[in-house]
Amino acid sequence: MSPRVIVLGVGNTERGDDGVGRTVAGLLRDLASDRVSVAGQDGEATSLLMALEGTAVAYIVDACVSGAPAGTVQRIDAHEAPLPQVSSDLSTHGFGLAAAIELGRALGQLPPRTIVYAVEGTSFDTGTPLSPPVAAAAAAVAERIRSEIEADLA
Repeated sequence: MSPRVIVLGVGNTERGDDGVGRTVAGLLRDLASDRVSVAGQDGEATSLLMALEGTAVAYIVDACVSGAPAGTVQRIDAHEAPLPQVSSDLSTHGFGLAAAIELGRALGQLPPRTIVYAVEGTSFDTGTPLSPPVAAAAAAVAERIRSEIEADLA
């Protein structure tokens, strides 16, 4: 049986702010149970879609580059509308996340509630940690998701 709720942290922890999704997933590992799955992903569309299969609620966290200040958080209900398609305006993984969401929608496999948290990054150099504004945003997003999951499972 698939878990009711999934948290997917997308990114690469070896590339600075690109690791924000996986950092958030790490902060939420204690929520993992038979009803909640918490996992890291690299952003490849097929594996993302497979991870969403059979869940009722999905929270996906990824870095973005939209020109906003570093650490800015966008919360997007991906079930209601397509993700923005402007080049690199949402996911630093470009095609992967948006493609997975849209493919899931087209196939009728998108979880009924799919929330994407996009955190504006500023530094994506190999071997660097999260920038201070993105690290602060990661902690805040983790707490927001924790609260949402508590409400989902109530």
